[in-house]
Amino acid sequence: MISFVIPVYRSAESLLELHQRLSAEFDFNPDGFEIVFVEDCGGDNSWQVIQQLITKDERVRGFRMSRNYGQHNALLCGIREARGDIIVTLDDDLQHPPEEIHKLLAKLKDDGYDVVYGPPEREQHGIFRDFASQITKMALQGAMGADNARQVSALRVFRANLRDAFSDYRSPTVNIDVLLTWATSSFSAVRVRHDARRFGQSGYTVSKLIRHALNMMTGFSTKPLQLASLTGFSFALFGLVILVYVVARWVFQNDSVPGFAFLASIIAIFSGAQLLALGVIGEYIARMHFRTMERPPYFVREKLQKKNSQRL
Repeated sequence: MISFVIPVYRSAESLLELHQRLSAEFDFNPDGFEIVFVEDCGGDNSWQVIQQLITKDERVRGFRMSRNYGQHNALLCGIREARGDIIVTLDDDLQHPPEEIHKLLAKLKDDGYDVVYGPPEREQHGIFRDFASQITKMALQGAMGADNARQVSALRVFRANLRDAFSDYRSPTVNIDVLLTWATSSFSAVRVRHDARRFGQSGYTVSKLIRHALNMMTGFSTKPLQLASLTGFSFALFGLVILVYVVARWVFQNDSVPGFAFLASIIAIFSGAQLLALGVIGEYIARMHFRTMERPPYFVREKLQKKNSQRL
């Protein structure tokens, strides 16, 4: 069975069409399918639309978060609740055409990969948004340690047993793509058509994408610590060169280096390097603090399906 996991955030206008197109494409799938909507407290009537779909289609299941946790946290909830052997994640805004999913499924089944992404043939965002997306993918590449990180997309297909690798993961900072690398290194990508967004606005602004990149770098990678060490070593070497210059000038020219500006500049440079390193270390300590608190990545307020409704 195929499980479609869809995080929902302020997409009441697109859910009915999304359900219709998914059903049209996979009604005749011999293994069957289910649609798992995870409503991330967007504040509109998306949950009411999901309830309406559940009353009409027993293959639809709904999960409502207690507050807004973010896209990847909602995905983690849906992935853990999915009952299919293959999981497909896609956005709720119809930018990922359901008609293109067959290409990813064929790549997964025919070529034996564990994860297949569906990056766009052509980006549909603005210049600044595309630039922020590239920064995020560079950070993701460092966190994943995989060459295919530049091909990552919210449209992804993977085998459900991979989630066993992060079944005990408990941290408020979640990135599904990094978690998948804990289970496999068998990744691939197929470029597919992405449509322009017709309803609402994207919740990912440039600032949020950059913040997401910083969270990935400090939450799943030691690259910033290595950069801080390299910075410290570079400035120590620079200080040694300055010391040699000062001593050589005093020995060979019997003169000292004049100027308050020179001394103040050196102090400012070294102080800045120290503060940078302390800031990076502080970010890691903060991550450790939040993890020791064992804050859950999400909390489900309500679960709903046609034959069984449960309120939390």
